[in-house]
This record gives sequence, structure tokens and C-alpha cells, in this order.
Amino acid sequence: MDNIDRLLLSPRKAIYMKFVYENPLTTKTTEIAAHFGVDPSTVTKTLMELTSMGLLSHEPYRPTSLTEKGALYAEFLVRRHRILGLVLTHYGLTPDEACKEAARFENSVSKVVIDSMCRAMGHPMMGVCGKISHDPCCCNGQFTCHEEGTAPITTRPVAGQE
Repeated sequence: MDNIDRLLLSPRKAIYMKFVYENPLTTKTTEIAAHFGVDPSTVTKTLMELTSMGLLSHEPYRPTSLTEKGALYAEFLVRRHRILGLVLTHYGLTPDEACKEAARFENSVSKVVIDSMCRAMGHPMMGVCGKISHDPCCCNGQFTCHEEGTAPITTRPVAGQE
């Protein structure tokens, strides 16, 4: 996705995107609300905002799914979290502490920094929170990939392409 850093989401929206990405079968409003302990109307409002941004496909009383753009962005969000969590374990944090701390500041870390960390760690396959997906713009040694219009590989089904 071109200019992935320009698509800034609030921490709550990023959390919802990651949840839909990681739980494609449990993405009804009620399940999201129950998972995060919030009112379904709050979830609906956020899902509608993400839908208007072209990141989700959401209809009331139906499961929510990621659009192609949403899947690419959610994959980046998950990758960023997992790389940051792994980096923090190298500084003595337990996996649980690293995951929690990464969630506190991850929205401030750019893709350029994440790609640099990934390269410095030798393109790790597993983080403390799960498998790390690889972006060909980082992991194939292409440093200007997004500027040339090449998008990362997505490994998740997207709305309309199941």
C-alpha cells in the first residue's frame, strides 16, 4: 500500500483493524464489543468510520471483513506490533510485558523504522505475539518499494475474494 504511514488511525481503530485481521470468523459487532468490553454502538460507530475510509466492508448484523486496502494495512499493523514486541524482549521485558508496552507506543512508529528493525534482526519469522509476516519491500532488500508502487504481500482473504 502506497504511503502506509500517511494512513493514521487512532489507537482504538488500529486495535479493531488488528482484531478483524486476526479473527476473520468472529467479526460481528457483538463479538468485537464483548472482546473489548465496550458498548456495541461504540463498535458500530468505529466500524462505520473504518468502512468510510475504505478499510472494512461492514453491514449491520453481518460479519465485518477487510477490504484489500484494509487487509494490507492490518497486516502492517500486526507486523509492526510483533516486531516491536520482539525488540522489547531483547531488552529484558517478558513476552507479556513486551506485548503490552508495544501496544502503548506502536502507533508512533513508522514503516521505515519497522523495516529497519526487521532487517537488523535478520527478518525474524516469529515474534512474542505470533508469526511475523514479511514485506517484500523490506525483506527482499528493496528499500524504495512503496515509492515505486509495489504493495506488500497479503496472506489473508479480503472481502469479495474468499
